[in-house]
Amino acid sequence: MTPPAGDRDPAHTPVRPVRVLLCDDHAVVRAGLLALLSSAHGIEVIGEAGDGEEAVALAAALRPDVVLMDLQLGSGIDGIEATRRIAGLPEREAEGAAERDDEREAGRADGRDVERDAAGRGAAGRGATGRGAPHVLVLTTYDTDADINRAIEAGATGYLLKAERPEELFSAIRAAAAGRSTLSAPVAHRVLAQMRSPRPGLTDRELDILGQLARGLSNREIARALFISEATVKTHLGRIYDKLGVDTRAGAVSVAKEQRLLP
Repeated sequence: MTPPAGDRDPAHTPVRPVRVLLCDDHAVVRAGLLALLSSAHGIEVIGEAGDGEEAVALAAALRPDVVLMDLQLGSGIDGIEATRRIAGLPEREAEGAAERDDEREAGRADGRDVERDAAGRGAAGRGATGRGAPHVLVLTTYDTDADINRAIEAGATGYLLKAERPEELFSAIRAAAAGRSTLSAPVAHRVLAQMRSPRPGLTDRELDILGQLARGLSNREIARALFISEATVKTHLGRIYDKLGVDTRAGAVSVAKEQRLLP
């Protein structure tokens, strides 16, 4: 016989697993993650996506607690844009209320306190998803300042590198489900370094010159293309070098590509 709700032992109350959606454009990587997460207690993979659009659609349909998101996803939208769309999904409270109503009707026959059970699970579900949208945990090989900043600005709850140990990944997934942020140690170091000594951003004119530089144009050619003097080009280049922490044209282009400052 089922004991009254008030007499149940909380220690034996089943805990709903953290529901995870995987998004990576490499099938082999997804298969490896699926096998790895299947070994973790309290984590359940409920879906897989091979591109950003599919991840957004599945996140809206399945409502996972956590989306494990890669940044580079081949064609279509990248992981940053997918993160932004998933983080902006509206709350589906009305559907949760309808499900609880169905539970109340189905459970009255056996005398369970379905009002308390359904309401409690509904509250727990809302607590796990925070603002009503799945939490996105970035899992990538890229740790550039630009990637980290863009992911966080897009709404990512955490940022993890694929070199992390499995235990760290499991812990980060559980933390993300609870709405807590987790950063890989190298990522946290870069974030702190930025906070301690932030570099000024490039102006629109400096970005224009950087773009011409990436095309391999000389100072004279850049001056002609932008209708400015060579002396002005040289002045801007000096400022660009200082802001990017380089001292050569090739270095400026390399850092600009790494930080995704170029289209």
